[in-house]
Amino acid sequence: MQVNESGLIEREICIRNLSMTGEVMETRRASVRWLALALGVINPGESRLGALAVFDSVLYFHFKEKNAVNVKQLSDYIAERWGEMNEKTLRYHLLQLKKMGIVKHSKGEYSMIEPTNGNKYDEAAWVESYFDREIRPIQDKISSILKALRQR
Repeated sequence: MQVNESGLIEREICIRNLSMTGEVMETRRASVRWLALALGVINPGESRLGALAVFDSVLYFHFKEKNAVNVKQLSDYIAERWGEMNEKTLRYHLLQLKKMGIVKHSKGEYSMIEPTNGNKYDEAAWVESYFDREIRPIQDKISSILKALRQR
């Protein structure tokens, strides 16, 4: 039986285990780049400053300011810290983060997707919830297939 494999793909998730070198913690930009690489927002060797700037701005408002944020606020933050970005590019990167299950959009504002348990502004709760939401279903499906293979 021939299976259309591309039709089986619900979503791809990239998680990278990166070294935590001293350089990673030296600056905010280095830390944001490390996190973006670890979560698959960017790929190794990629220099998409737009994706990093948008990711940084959402992280800043969510975890430091503890607020959802609108496009104007994001744009102002990015212009001040990264350089000017047109609104179309900003919205494109927000959409990509939304598709990745990192960001949500509600009533004109953006924020990190809230954890299922714990304070919505708690970094540890967010990470745990992200892994549960994104990785657990894959883990369960793989376990199910392995169990079925044992029976054959």
